[in-house]
Amino acid sequence: MGDMANNSVLYSGVKNSLKEANHDGDFGITLAELRVLMDLRSTDALRKIQESYGDVYGICTRLKTSPNEVCGEVSVGEEEGEGKTGWIEGAAILLSVVCVVLVTAFNDWSKEKQFRGLQSRIEQEQKFTVIRGGQVIQIPVADIIVGDIAQVKYGDLLPADGILIQGNDLKIDESSLTGESDHVRKSLDKDPLLLSGTHVMEGSGRMVVTAVGINSQTGIIFTLLGAGGEEEEKKDEKKKEKKNKKQDGAIENRNKAKAQDGAAMEMQPLKSEDGGDGDEKDKKKSNLPKKEKSVLQGKLTKLAVQIGKAGLLMSAITVIILVLYFVIDTFWVQKRQWLAECTPIYIQYFVKFFIIGVTVLVVAVPEGLPLAVTISLAYSVKKMMKDNNLVRHLDACETMGNATAICSDKTGTLTMNRMTVVQAYINEKHYKKVPEPEAIPPNILSYLVTGISVNCAYTSKILPPEKEGGLPRHVGNKTECALLGFLLDLKRDYQDVRNEIPEESLYKVYTFNSVRKSMSTVLKNSDGSYRIFSKGASEIILKKCFKILSANGEAKVFRPRDRDDIIKTVIEPMASEGLRTICLAFRDFPAGEPEPDWDNENDIVTGLTCIAVVGIEDPVRPEVPDAIKKCQKAGITVRMVTGDNINTARAIASKCGILHPGEDFLCIEGKDFNRRIRNEKGEIEQERIDKIWPKLRVLARSSPTDKHTLVKGIIDSTVSDHRQVVAVTGDGTNDGPALKKADVGFAMGIAGTDVAKEASDIILTDDNFTSIVKAVMWGRNVYDSISKFLQFQLTVNVVAVIVAFTGACITQDSPLKAVQMLWVNLIMDTLASLALATEPPTESLLLRKPYGRNKPLISRTMMKNILGHAFYQLVVVFTLLFAGEKFFDIDSGRNAPLHAPPSEHYTIVFNTFVLMQLFNEINARKIHGERNVFEGIFNNIIFCTIVLGTFVIQIIIVQFGGKPFSCSKLSIEQWLWSVFLGMGTLLWGQLISTIPTSRLKFLKEAGHGTQKEEIPEEELAEDVEEIDHAERELRRGQILWFRGLNRIQTQIRVVNAFRSSLYEGLEKPESRSSIHNFMTHPEFRIEDSEPHIPLIDDTDAEDDAPTKRNSSPPPSPNKNNNAVDSGIYLTIEMNKSATSSSPGSPLHSLETSL
Repeated sequence: MGDMANNSVLYSGVKNSLKEANHDGDFGITLAELRVLMDLRSTDALRKIQESYGDVYGICTRLKTSPNEVCGEVSVGEEEGEGKTGWIEGAAILLSVVCVVLVTAFNDWSKEKQFRGLQSRIEQEQKFTVIRGGQVIQIPVADIIVGDIAQVKYGDLLPADGILIQGNDLKIDESSLTGESDHVRKSLDKDPLLLSGTHVMEGSGRMVVTAVGINSQTGIIFTLLGAGGEEEEKKDEKKKEKKNKKQDGAIENRNKAKAQDGAAMEMQPLKSEDGGDGDEKDKKKSNLPKKEKSVLQGKLTKLAVQIGKAGLLMSAITVIILVLYFVIDTFWVQKRQWLAECTPIYIQYFVKFFIIGVTVLVVAVPEGLPLAVTISLAYSVKKMMKDNNLVRHLDACETMGNATAICSDKTGTLTMNRMTVVQAYINEKHYKKVPEPEAIPPNILSYLVTGISVNCAYTSKILPPEKEGGLPRHVGNKTECALLGFLLDLKRDYQDVRNEIPEESLYKVYTFNSVRKSMSTVLKNSDGSYRIFSKGASEIILKKCFKILSANGEAKVFRPRDRDDIIKTVIEPMASEGLRTICLAFRDFPAGEPEPDWDNENDIVTGLTCIAVVGIEDPVRPEVPDAIKKCQKAGITVRMVTGDNINTARAIASKCGILHPGEDFLCIEGKDFNRRIRNEKGEIEQERIDKIWPKLRVLARSSPTDKHTLVKGIIDSTVSDHRQVVAVTGDGTNDGPALKKADVGFAMGIAGTDVAKEASDIILTDDNFTSIVKAVMWGRNVYDSISKFLQFQLTVNVVAVIVAFTGACITQDSPLKAVQMLWVNLIMDTLASLALATEPPTESLLLRKPYGRNKPLISRTMMKNILGHAFYQLVVVFTLLFAGEKFFDIDSGRNAPLHAPPSEHYTIVFNTFVLMQLFNEINARKIHGERNVFEGIFNNIIFCTIVLGTFVIQIIIVQFGGKPFSCSKLSIEQWLWSVFLGMGTLLWGQLISTIPTSRLKFLKEAGHGTQKEEIPEEELAEDVEEIDHAERELRRGQILWFRGLNRIQTQIRVVNAFRSSLYEGLEKPESRSSIHNFMTHPEFRIEDSEPHIPLIDDTDAEDDAPTKRNSSPPPSPNKNNNAVDSGIYLTIEMNKSATSSSPGSPLHSLETSL
């Protein structure tokens, strides 16, 4: 250390010699005398010193210095020389940081802007049907004004408040406003008010708009939420202070709940009456994230924390070693004194050591990682828009890359959703193509025309083509459009009938829904009689037909045997060709009879007369078979879940390639599926689902609950090694629960209802299955992009940390200066993340199996690449560091004084290091051991631009950076050597790829996903909002039940004595935890998380009951919800069913006493 200080004195002297020549007179010795003295050697010099100056101290006195005050002179020299350039390093660091902050901020801003754009696009795309000037038109929701006549139909999310002016069997879900999950029936005479933000669950109608925007019900609530946030907080504080006012707190909570969601809000008042801190528990629940952190985010967070800790440790060790080395060398080895006047120079050394430590830390922590993720996801989302994927939730993009199963709808996704009638069974003849109108008896034709015209929603119509020569446009329900098109083929116009019988004059309409699978319309004739027209799934309607129109147009008896004949000879052959079969029928109610009870649908829609059975073709999209083949190669199982009959579904599945001849796969109907997965009590068991889903390929005639059950069953299954990642497509309102439950929900942009879009993660703007395959490619590409960047980043980090650490420990100075490190670490990482995160996806991504949720981010192949390239780079850097000055014949940069000018030696080290990273960036493009790292490089313009741009900036930094970047200009030869050593990484990469990874057993993977046991219990809680309407209703009944039982408990305290017996009896290991137990039908089940019995006097009973929904005690045979009235009976029955109590058991004596 002393040498270094002396060096700096000499260096100061040389630097200031010109100045000193001008004021020789100030000292007792001249420059000429010193030169003469320095020309002498050994004893001559010693003699001269003794004669002229006495001794060395005499010279020191004349030079106005002291051997003990070396540091004083250093400070002077430094103040004079360094004062002008000392600010540069700090300014350069500040500038680098500002650059990076701005780049990051710009990225965040552009991402935010992009998502706002997506959101506004989603809002703009939401259109609503209104009638203006007698024309039915679709306008954006924002353009609706008060006074508009709006048409509402099944699946709509109402955008404005209004009053019903005409309705058919209209039922609205108002839970988003009221918290009540019952569907509210709307009619002109009872409840005509329609409110914004509510969902149409059944039926259709028209309303006059009375309030829009902030004046509508939803608008008012949003205004209150915006303005009343602070007031709510104050109220909350008061509530905490006054815990005794629990009832007020409950009301407040209820109001908040109504304003926000109403998903499980019925429990709030129940909890707070009896259960002490119900409110606080509930807040914890409601604060849970809506969906768990995405897989990639979890892995990256964990990895970044691990790397950060390692970096902190390295930097701390570096600082400690440097400080100890300096202190021991200076004060122990050289036995120097700590002088007060030397303190500033020591502090400068300590600051320098601290800066080196910070440099090591900065290099070790991969700050580019979050940026790479952000860029990669934002870039992917933007590009996915062009591939018809409108991403609503960012993490859905990368989750899709892990998808192992896709449950797809048939209509519109796998097929073109352009339905046409191609076959018909009319007047007892099976026509293989649409018959001529002359071939059909006039009265049958009349029934057909009227039945189809009035018994299709008036919103369904066929419009002329937009372009000449194009196909007519189908508006509304596609199946109904096919029937209307059938009339046009028969040279009849449905609009004439509709003009004659306007929608208002329809007496009663039973609209289509997923339970009925049919639609019926009642007409009142002028003579007081009624006629009902029905259409629907052929098997369902034919069962209700007692007559059929014969060849001469007369009705004749239709026996079950005839029905079986038609099914065998007509319906099954149609279905086997992939046709959807629809039956059309009618029934007359004579004038003289008393008016039927129209609300009793089962009595009305029966005794029908069959008019015709039609076969509707929905051709498979030409690109779908190829897309499904790609999915199967990529390790993704495609399952079809459809409401169509099993023969049609099987035919379409075979055409698509979901089913292959000779393979052992299951095609079953919803009824059969339910029978197989339920036990004798009607409860769904996971083990039973596990036996079915691996082989299941087609689920036909399925209800929305079946779809939800299947999705949940696959996700919860533990049969396979990895948890299944399920994607689901849906278009109807009833698909909402399944879309929400799935890992990624795809809603149809064209055919999808607002409810389905709201529940989804990605909207397919073209309703096409191939867009899902593109989403898989983009999802896998995001994953690979992050892995590519990690491979590059960690190589830089490993090399830079080791170089900085060993360099600092051996030479007391980091070979890479702080500003250079900033350039390498921040700027290059930012640019590299942009370059590697914007690689476009290739078809090769679909040739491998999904990674799975627990697959590490850094595979063994990547670890081989990281360590292999790090080894090459370290060898090159250390060779240049310790032998470079001899090789290039330049001055050594090691052991330079504290403020020495930049050396060529260290500049070559820095330049070679950067160029090695630049060429390694090309190597990082491949992470699976591919040899050709240049493949497709010119497809990514951003990558090429960034690599060239970085190279140009590097030239500028080295040649013109000077003091701020601690760089000295290099010659052409030195540049060529740097480039040559940099390009060596490409050749070295080829060598690494020849080494088989399987041989390198010692390599470990890194960046695993968070294991389940590592997640806190609260985070594992099920998504609170993820409940469908049926389940919500059952849950409400369950709470009432528990409340009744809790009241009874005070009268039967004796149960406490048998608490242990009760637990033993009710703890049945075979009862599996499942959400489906709520959906068991028709029985009602009581559910709880642990064997926790509400009969026992326990204050938490009511808190636990609604929020936990697992493993079931056996059901009570009592179907009555009035638990208070029948409480004692209930208790006994529960105990009976829970335990087979033998006559001698304590439970038996309890029963007899009760």
